[in-house]
Amino acid sequence: MKINDELVDHLAHLSRLNFEGAEKEQIKSDLTNIIDFMGKLNEVDTEGVDPLIFMNTENLEMREDIPVETLTQKEALKNAPKKDSDYFRIAKVLDKANKEA
Repeated sequence: MKINDELVDHLAHLSRLNFEGAEKEQIKSDLTNIIDFMGKLNEVDTEGVDPLIFMNTENLEMREDIPVETLTQKEALKNAPKKDSDYFRIAKVLDKANKEA
């Protein structure tokens, strides 16, 4: 795979990043090194090697899931900067009149 300016621009757009000049050249070099390394992995003989499904073979003991009340609603609201009876009050996040799609 050839890493060119168009590919870097496309990836930058998808990731909402901006690369210019020397920074763009460095990204191209890094991506080329990554692709080359992945190609080296294709050279490894994996015949007879089972795929890794789990990182360890130990059986993990799960604790019993028992619901307990660790924090009451009153305790949770105690240090809230703004509250309205039973709820936290927060600043308006979305403005219905100013929708952007």
